Amino acid sequence: MSPGGAPDEAIVNGVTVPYRVRFDEAGPDGAVRASALLRYAQDCAWIHSERLGFGRDWYAARGLTWVVRSIELTVLERITTDDRLAISTAVIGFRRVWARRRTLVRDAGGRLVAALDTDFVMTDIPRGLPARVPEDFPRLFGVAPGSFEPHRVGLGAAPATAARIAFVVRPQELDPLGHANNAAYLDWLEEAVDATMGGRTTLAALPRTYGLEYVAAAQPTMELVGEAWPHPSGGIDYRLTSDGTEVFRGTVRPGAQGDTGAPTEGQTA
Repeated sequence: MSPGGAPDEAIVNGVTVPYRVRFDEAGPDGAVRASALLRYAQDCAWIHSERLGFGRDWYAARGLTWVVRSIELTVLERITTDDRLAISTAVIGFRRVWARRRTLVRDAGGRLVAALDTDFVMTDIPRGLPARVPEDFPRLFGVAPGSFEPHRVGLGAAPATAARIAFVVRPQELDPLGHANNAAYLDWLEEAVDATMGGRTTLAALPRTYGLEYVAAAQPTMELVGEAWPHPSGGIDYRLTSDGTEVFRGTVRPGAQGDTGAPTEGQTA
């Protein structure tokens, strides 16, 4: 497999792109922040789309964009500064206004170290409403027609003892669409989890799995409140609200999918 973007055997009709973990992408312990993996996946997805002729200009001319609605991310192995990674991505499902993209992260030796599934909704930007996926997309992206169930995150009410952090969306957290980038939410989640009893241990667990559901877009200068609390069966739950309205739901659990559904080494797209 060359690093130039030819299809990977484990990612059908996708691309593989090389990345190097930068110094600023790792925390004080030297391990890459989980949000950096989401940023790699975003970048790799655009590279794949552009190579098929669907770049940002194509979407802008039609007033369309893809909005992330949910992510399931499993971190399987420790990834650190200067590690060389091969990021493979492909679309593995379409349904009416939805698409699912799988991204696999391998180290220099080819070992799977992280994996994520991202569910998107195609959106008509001027109307702010879902738009039907073009009929020829499944063929062009090499995906057989079919369906899938979008990932959901179910949470109970936050207890009075939940760790609570209030903050404002900052300019550096915005993406070209003018709202908080989906990776920023994971940073917010981890900040609150770290302040929760047992949270630091959960964030260091290998493997560990994140479930993320984006309910509404966090806008510039929006005042947000994040709450995190231990789940009775293990791991941490997180809810983000603005003026009492839910914006985002998330979980982080020790363990890999099988428990959670994230792809493991034996699974391919």
